[in-house]
Parts: sequence; C-alpha cells; structure tokens
Amino acid sequence: MSLALARKYRPRNFATVAVQSHVANTLKGAIASGRVAHGYLLCGPRGTGKTTLARVLAMALNCEELADARRRCRSPVGRRRALHS
Repeated sequence: MSLALARKYRPRNFATVAVQSHVANTLKGAIASGRVAHGYLLCGPRGTGKTTLARVLAMALNCEELADARRRCRSPVGRRRALHS
C-alpha cells in the first residue's frame, strides 16, 4: 500500500514544523504551561499546514510521557491513537 508524499513526510513534532513556526511556538507554549484551550480554529488557504498542526497538537496532547526537551513522545499508545484518528 502506497502512502501519499504529504502524509509520509509530514512533521511529527513541533520542532520539525517549518512553515507555521509562529503558530507551533504558540501551541508548544500553551502545552508547556498547561493552559490548553477547549478548541483551536486553524484557518487559511490550502497547503498552509492546518492539518499538520492539528495532528501534531493531537499527538502532543495525547502523549502520556515525554522523552526529552524536544517533546518526543515516549508512550506508543498515545502516538498510535493520534496517528490513526
């Protein structure tokens, strides 16, 4: 089964998000401070990284245990749950 290039090379953490780094930094700061809102509205034209940021945010919120300062998730249950939803 082949995988689309956009899904194969999609960033998996906030450190690898390239285009929307200002939004990624804001979301990373909200998670670090424990002040995550009930919902986020990501809007913009096609190809600006809305889905990518939403997936990275979901993976970060579902992560039960962080491995290091680069916010890599050590818990495979949270990672699997976020990737397949």
